[in-house]
Amino acid sequence: MQKLNFPSYTFRFKNNENKVSIFDEIRKKFIILTPEEWVRQHVILYLLEEMKYPKSMINVEKVLKVNDLRKRYDGVVFNPDGSIFLLIECKAPEIKIGQLTFDQIARYNMTLKADYLMVTNGLNHYFCQMDYENEKYHFLKELPLYGTPSNIL
Repeated sequence: MQKLNFPSYTFRFKNNENKVSIFDEIRKKFIILTPEEWVRQHVILYLLEEMKYPKSMINVEKVLKVNDLRKRYDGVVFNPDGSIFLLIECKAPEIKIGQLTFDQIARYNMTLKADYLMVTNGLNHYFCQMDYENEKYHFLKELPLYGTPSNIL
């Protein structure tokens, strides 16, 4: 797999019927390794190892309803009160991140109401803080520490 713009991590792999799988620390099972999954697994380890986000607060690949359509988010990090601290959208490295990707995460966030957003293709990472009062988001240089209040702009 392609080298990504993350620190180097050690992953567990399994080969079954000519399909390579990677172990997901959150879902506690092997997942077929696609380019997008490669990015998602790097994000998970980045959140756990570099950012020290609590494993118990991270959720991956769950269904949500957006305008009566079933969609699936890549990842979220919950606040202790159950609200969403961070919504994550992962793309494969060959997918260029543009307005369509930000439109997608914004649609998901209309339902989820996260404090922060992360969009990445493994090579380029974008972090935003939501400003619900003014209906916009502010780009950040890096992810906030876990538990950072969203009202700090």
